[in-house]
Amino acid sequence: MPRPSICTQAAVLVLAILLVYLVSRPSRKHEQTGVPPVPDVPVGAPSYTQRLVAIGDLHGDIANALRVLRFAGLVNAAGRWAGGSAILVQTGDIVDRGTYALDIYRLFQRLRGEADAAGGRVVSVLGNHEYMNAIGDWRYVTDADIKHFGGVEARQHALSANGWLGQEWLANYSVAALVPLCERAFCPSLSFTHGSLLPSHPSLTPYPTRLNALGRSLLARALAPPLAPPHPPAPYRGLPGGTTPDEQAVYDAGGPLWWRGLAETRDEATVCAWADELKRKTGARRIVGGHTPDFEKIVSRCNGSVIIIDTGISSAYGGVLSALEIVYTLTPETPQTLYVPRLSGDSDQTVFARDTPVEADDDAAVSGRDERGDAADKAAQQDAALRSRWIEREEVHAIYEHKRVRLAVEQRVVS
Repeated sequence: MPRPSICTQAAVLVLAILLVYLVSRPSRKHEQTGVPPVPDVPVGAPSYTQRLVAIGDLHGDIANALRVLRFAGLVNAAGRWAGGSAILVQTGDIVDRGTYALDIYRLFQRLRGEADAAGGRVVSVLGNHEYMNAIGDWRYVTDADIKHFGGVEARQHALSANGWLGQEWLANYSVAALVPLCERAFCPSLSFTHGSLLPSHPSLTPYPTRLNALGRSLLARALAPPLAPPHPPAPYRGLPGGTTPDEQAVYDAGGPLWWRGLAETRDEATVCAWADELKRKTGARRIVGGHTPDFEKIVSRCNGSVIIIDTGISSAYGGVLSALEIVYTLTPETPQTLYVPRLSGDSDQTVFARDTPVEADDDAAVSGRDERGDAADKAAQQDAALRSRWIEREEVHAIYEHKRVRLAVEQRVVS
């Protein structure tokens, strides 16, 4: 049999090297997202699960609002609550630019009661456009919206403190929300505002009670009849008479209704420093807002510490339909889960913390000891300690109509 030529041998060698490369190289999926595979979920079924879905600016588009709620699994085909114990957060700017703000407010009003009856919750945040309408700044109100309300006078009455929508705003909407993911002391909370939170805002703390008290008093002033005549055509009057400096600071450019710093500041180190300061001051694990649209995606910054969820859902913008989903679970710790990886990651950067072992009692693990009774007592104490510890896991996704994108995952032992 003739020996293979040198060319043939070289070709075989090249093919072998290529095969090894193809088999060993990372998958294309992880090359594109920058996110390595996430370790398996803890051993055993979670004893507690809380799902939270947050939706950004809707601007009068009832059809797209319902589409998002449906693909997020919160309403059924008839628009009735189907989310069970889920928490729904909407971050303001339901009104302006579109026609059907009235219908969206009525929808959320109904879903609030249906969710409560099912063990769920609806959290509503006010945006700058709600306040603009309250103070008579109607520059972005469409003629079709006014007609849908029944005319200027009917619309003003609905918005007033004597009208159904004004009363709904005052009773069930706030400038800021701090939403806990469970009722235990160690459970994380998430912050929601319409715009960005400025770390140095004079009324940031105590959070969110101070901002909400000022926001409500300002709103009550604006909605007290008679309301300011709509601008245009009437001259713009600004904030209502009697507005205090602290109330004005809530509505000013640096307030949580208007500021865009966490979204627009390009330097990531600056944003992450702000995020760390905000988390210390507010007690929130993540700072979530809308107001500044990215028409292609939900934006995650600083390993998911800051998330901007306005994607221009309304057809007035033509952006992508989206929602933020957070699934939080607690799994009782068992001897099989004594070693739990802690991780945190998003689509830009993933940081894996060193594996954190849960300390076990060495004496109880020693085999062959004579003091059987003591060993049994130690084992019982260890079992009791394990039952008081939990594996906490938080998965954060951006969900779209036909896909979902992982933004962050965190896992740790808590007690």
